Amino acid sequence: MKLPQSLAVLLAVSAVSGSPAPLKKRHYTFPAIDSTSDWQYVRQTTNYQSNAGLADVNSDQLRCYQAGTQGAKSTMAVAAGGSVTFKSSPNIFHPGPIQFYMAKVPDGQDVTTWDGKGEVWFKIYAEKAISSGGQLSWASLNKGSFSATIPKNLQSGDYLLRIEHIALHQASSTGGAQFYISCAQVKVTGGGSGTPSPLVSFPGVYKASDPGIKINIYSAAGTYTPPGPPVWQG
Repeated sequence: MKLPQSLAVLLAVSAVSGSPAPLKKRHYTFPAIDSTSDWQYVRQTTNYQSNAGLADVNSDQLRCYQAGTQGAKSTMAVAAGGSVTFKSSPNIFHPGPIQFYMAKVPDGQDVTTWDGKGEVWFKIYAEKAISSGGQLSWASLNKGSFSATIPKNLQSGDYLLRIEHIALHQASSTGGAQFYISCAQVKVTGGGSGTPSPLVSFPGVYKASDPGIKINIYSAAGTYTPPGPPVWQG
């Protein structure tokens, strides 16, 4: 039976207007640290409205997924050896590892405008996978927050603290992994004399074919090695 034109138009409009909502709920951002206001200490991300992940590992957006060139409003002081907790909004919906990186703001540069370009990033945390029945999973799934510990021997100064969640539910094909990223501005106090290494760049450190990025987590044998450099132990 042919629908009346007015009803057909109404159904079509309803379908279009209703389709983004379920999709958005499956995506997420990391907009705040330590129970502060959204985007107060975290640089507003390109996906702050859509919540969508980033797939292109060669994009400059892999650095901080930042909207525009202006940094966050404020910089949070955190003691070396202390922790910083990122909020996920909404909860992390997809399986995959959380990783944390940091980059020290060069002398003479302003943390609110520095772009983090170049081989300046070092890894401070990589979430381990859980292997069971030939499949991989991660404890971060469905979590609403995740904490990073600032290395105790890290030098004092201004840093970008980068959280990265790699969603691997569609990663069996090249370009299927999704990156959810934010950068917080922090001032490390009471630090030591450590020299982080190795230093890497975003983009540049990842390839789409890396085994920690292109992988079928539902038929994975053995252990999982996350992409990027080893964690700096301080």
